[in-house]
Parts: sequence; C-alpha cells; structure tokens
Amino acid sequence: MALIETPRRESTTPITPRKAMATLFSFSKTNSAISSFSSQFAPPTPSHTFSESMMEEDIENVESIITKWDLRSNSFEKFTSLFQESRKEAKEFIKSVKDLRRAMHFLISQHSTSNKLVMAQKLMQIAMHRLEKEFYQILSANKEHLNPKSISSRSLHLSRSLSSNSDDEGDVRVNEIQVASDSISEVESLSALAMSDLKLIADSMISSGYGKECINIYRNIRKSIVDEALYRLGLERFTTSQINRMNPEALEHHVSKWIDAAKIAVRTLFHGERFLCDHVFTANETIRESCFSGITRDGATNLFRFPELVAKSKRWPEKVFHLMNLYETISDIWPEIESIFTYESLSAVKLQAFSSLHKLDDSIQTILSEFESSIQRNSSRALVPGGAIHPLTNSVMNYVSLLANYSGVLSDIIADSGTLPHSPFPESYFHSPSLEETPTSAVSARLAWIILVLLCKLDSKAELYNNIALSYLFLANNLQFVVEKVRTTTLKFLLGDDWLSKLDRKVKLYAANYETLAWNKVFLCLPENLPQEMSPDTIKEHFRQLNSAFDEAYRRQASWVVPDSKLRDEIKVSIARKLVPAYHEFYDTYLAILSEERNLEVLLRFSPNNLGNYLSDLFHGTVVPKISSPSPSHVSRCLP
Repeated sequence: MALIETPRRESTTPITPRKAMATLFSFSKTNSAISSFSSQFAPPTPSHTFSESMMEEDIENVESIITKWDLRSNSFEKFTSLFQESRKEAKEFIKSVKDLRRAMHFLISQHSTSNKLVMAQKLMQIAMHRLEKEFYQILSANKEHLNPKSISSRSLHLSRSLSSNSDDEGDVRVNEIQVASDSISEVESLSALAMSDLKLIADSMISSGYGKECINIYRNIRKSIVDEALYRLGLERFTTSQINRMNPEALEHHVSKWIDAAKIAVRTLFHGERFLCDHVFTANETIRESCFSGITRDGATNLFRFPELVAKSKRWPEKVFHLMNLYETISDIWPEIESIFTYESLSAVKLQAFSSLHKLDDSIQTILSEFESSIQRNSSRALVPGGAIHPLTNSVMNYVSLLANYSGVLSDIIADSGTLPHSPFPESYFHSPSLEETPTSAVSARLAWIILVLLCKLDSKAELYNNIALSYLFLANNLQFVVEKVRTTTLKFLLGDDWLSKLDRKVKLYAANYETLAWNKVFLCLPENLPQEMSPDTIKEHFRQLNSAFDEAYRRQASWVVPDSKLRDEIKVSIARKLVPAYHEFYDTYLAILSEERNLEVLLRFSPNNLGNYLSDLFHGTVVPKISSPSPSHVSRCLP
C-alpha cells in the first residue's frame, strides 16, 4: 500500500490530535485504500519500531470503548449519559481518549506515514462528539446543583470534596459518591461530582484540541444562568433620563433593591461562578479568563453602572442618604470585587465600580455644600410666633442628625475632600478638642460647621423681632433644641461633651438676657432694701408700679412659648426666685399700714401666692391674658 509522506515537524510545540486532522486531511482524501477503519491491519513490517507497534496497538485497544459510545450508532435512541450510566466506564473512556491522544502524538512526531493515524483521528472525532454532548448534558441537567448561590455557599466544603476526588492516574472513582457524602450533604455531593466530571471532560477536550467547542458550550449555558439570576434579583438597565424622571419614593425603592441585589450578585453569584470556572478549567488560565469574562462582564458592568447614573442625576438634599447607602455598599463589597474580577479582560468591571464610587463621592460632597449654601441663603422674614422653634432649625438638625448615622461613610468622603470651607470664626467655634485625632474627627468638624452656619442664620432671624427680650427667648429656644437633638442622637458621640457644654452655656446666657429684658422693670418696682419707715403714699405707689409692670409683662408674654420643658421650668424658677420672695416680704411688711385704705383689693391685685401661679401659666402659648384682683375677703384675711 502506497502512503503519502508527511514532513515531520521540527517544532517542540505539542501537536493536538485536532492539528493532526488538518495535517492528514489531504492524505485521507487521496488514499481511499485506508477508508475502512474496522478492518484488520497488516502486522508491522520490520521497519516498525517496538514503540510504534505499541502505539498502534493502543489505538486498536481504545476503539471498542470509544465506538461503543458513538452517538451516531444510537441516533434514534434516547440519549444516555455515560457519566450517569457507569462512572467506572466513564473513567475508562477518559483514559482511552488520553491513550489515543498520546498514541497520535507519538505517531505524528515519529511515524507520520502510519495508516493508523486516520483511524485514530476518526476515533478522536467520535470521542470528542461524545464528550461535547456529555459536557452539555451535565451543565444543563445540573443547573440546580451548579447554581452560583449553592456553589458559593458551599465553596469551602466543595473545595475539600473536590480535592479528595482528584483524578490521579491509578484512581478508580467507584466510591466517589460515598466519599463525598461522608464530608458533605447529598446536594453538595452532587455538585462536587458534577464539577469533577466537568473538569475531566474539559481537560480531555482542551488537551485534544477541542477547547473552542468546550468553551462555547460552557460559556453559553453559564451566561444564561448568570443573566437569569441577575434578572431575578431585579436588576434593570436604566438610562440617565429614566433616573431623572423617578420621584424620590421610586428612586428609594430602586436603590434599596440594588443594594440587596449587589451584595448577592458579588458575594454569591459572581463568587460562585468564579469558583466553578476556576475548578473546571484549572489547567488553563487563559481559558478560565475567557470563560469567566464572557459570562460575567456584561452583567457586572451593568450592575455597577447604576450607582453612577444615580450620582449624576438631579440632586436634592435628602438624596444624599441614598448616595451614601450606595457608596457604603460598594465600599463594603470592594474587597470581593477586587478578588473576583482579577483578570485583565475584566478591568472594565472594576473601573466601572470605581467610577461609580468616585461619582458618588463627588455628588455627596456637592449636595452637602449646596445644603450649607441653602442655609445661608434662607431669606424668609416670617416670624415664628412666640419665639418658638424655627422650621429651619428643625429641618437642619434632623438632617444633620441623620448625617451623623453615616459617620463611617462620611469620614472617607470628607477625608478625600481636604479642609473645611473657609470660616471667619476660629476653629474652636466648631471643633471639639476632645475629638482630636479620632477616625471621625473630620466628620465631627464638618457637622459642627453646618450647625454653626445654622446658628449664624438664627442670629439674623432673631433680629427680625421687634421685642429684644423675645429675640433672646427665640435664640434660647432654638439653641436648646440644637442641644437636645445633639444629646439624644449619634451627634453626641461625634461632637462631644465639650461642644455640648459650650452650647449649654450659650442657652443659659440667652435665657438670662431674656429674663433681664423682660422682667427687670418688674424687679425694680420692689425696693432692694426695705426702709424701716415708708409713707402710705410711697407704699401705694410701689404697689401701683408693680401691678402695672407685672400686668404689662404678663400680657406681653402670654403668647410666648418655651417648648422644652426643662428650659421652661428653669426660666420660671429663676424669675420666681427673684420676684416672689421679694414681693412676699414687701407685701407682709407694708400691708398693715394700708389696712385703713378704701378699695384695698384694687391696690393689692396680687397676693404672693397667686403671683407664682401666674408665672406657672407662662410659656405654653395658650395663656389668656386676663389678671383678676384678689377678693376683699382674701385681703381681709391677710390683714393683722
């Protein structure tokens, strides 16, 4: 039989059987004499070496097991998986492919004219066709056991199980299920066996030059699983215009959904997929990268694009909390992002995540700056009735107290921003020395600065009141509100006791100023040192002045309020301590001198007791400004 000579390759690069097919293609077409591969071959000629004879014998030996599982011979029968039918025979099949591959390599390099090469190539095609189908079947039939969530949650157990099931040359996997079940659950054993089978098939196909077919099957099936999982997590593809059209409630819903989905996607979905891909294609890093990148790149990039779209959309003050939630989520999962998306081909995923983080940082800082500016620009001249809490105070302090709950996120963001805005005030106005060199000291200073901006604006609001005493009461009320908001929220731990003490002293100062301006005229009606002798007319004049001054102060302040009960009681007690004892002494000392006076009840409008009662009715904003005179019987009871 004449054979066509094929030049030998001088290169030491391994030649896969698939490359041999291309080399021998023209040979198989021109030499019809070797078209029957099942016929008996002539015994080796004397020119055959012992090694060549052994390789040709190996080819003949593997023919029976490979052709047994030839899909073409069972084309009308229901597909039966080799790996499910007989694991022992599956092992022999993989070994046969390995032996066939080794024989083909030898013949190509040592005796390329051997007529066994065409037979070997045909057997290799049969085997690869079978393995393709097995690979597809295992991936399709084990979607439940090979879902990324299951793989991720059991990755440690699976690693141990898979390592115990590694296929050494002499191992027979008859007891694999029992071995796996001893260390992991039944479901985990199924996952481990499926992954081990996939690795066996992938190694065999790639080594035989059929890596492209293997990769395409794997990538198509696994990508559909990952895409479906991302869809079930509620991840959508948004545009900037769609984000801008969302109302705050809708945006909050989508942000909350994204946060939950991102944690699951990274820590479960992508982590599990990377674990599976790394195991199946352990032997070839390039293929691992190609598969994992093709499966996850689009979904992961879309996942991390959403925060950037939100950051670039229209801004309002309360949106900052959504942005900080997004920022915190990406920061929390960043170590996993870096460890999972390590390949160069997936750098776009990490770049998108980092870009979103950077855009969120910028947007958060912009919103905080705009919020400060909005406080300074507040030009409302509407007076708050009774010197009560200004709406600006309430809204700003609620906002700042919520910001304090994000001190961890803000510490990263503010640290990146550098220094605080330029202030005309010394740093001690908004910085607490007790918080020096703490991780959140920058946050403390920034929040204290925002409060200082508010206090400065409140000063200008206080100037709008025509009554100076009321303006001081307004300041005392609003500063007390600030103090209590700080004391009862996370702000206390950020701003510290020193900062609170400073504001407490300010509250007391404003309350004292109010008291002096509102009640000093009443206090002055009572002599500081009572003289031994005083004419009835002088005594009557003191009572008249006191009646008039107290009545005026009482009526003026009837609608004034002090919302904080503690501050309200402190102010009342302070006024009463100065007024009631002094009036009681004056009343008791000179009442007898006026006993003969007519219409005494008109002159003695207030008894010491009901003077205190009038004071107790103040600062609720609901006092009826009506003062009644004591009855004649009451006056008579007070006379000696």
